[in-house]
Amino acid sequence: MVARLTRIIPLLLVLAFVAGVVYVVASWRYSPARAKEILIKAFTVLNTVLAAFFGLASLYALSESNMAVLDLTLSFMVTALVALAITRICRAVFLKHNPSYRAKPMKAKKLRRWPWSK
Repeated sequence: MVARLTRIIPLLLVLAFVAGVVYVVASWRYSPARAKEILIKAFTVLNTVLAAFFGLASLYALSESNMAVLDLTLSFMVTALVALAITRICRAVFLKHNPSYRAKPMKAKKLRRWPWSK
């Protein structure tokens, strides 16, 4: 069990580093609330891609009967799925505390005025 946990530490460190860089840059460029929204969107996409990639790698390792690689890829896939679940929980809490981010701004509609209309 401890061996499996030590395998995922590099992935967790990379995810934490990416989160820190994205948050600091977006917070500096925009506002902290906008930085959180950007971070939630980025991590939703990133963790979905990671889970899909490691899921496919797990299926390939299973088809090749490579149990060592299967164990590693399944550990990474579970880590990505847990991170995705945490990201979705963070999104729900963020929307609870910032209801203005729930409704996205709509594009303005142009009204063409003819010369004879007032």
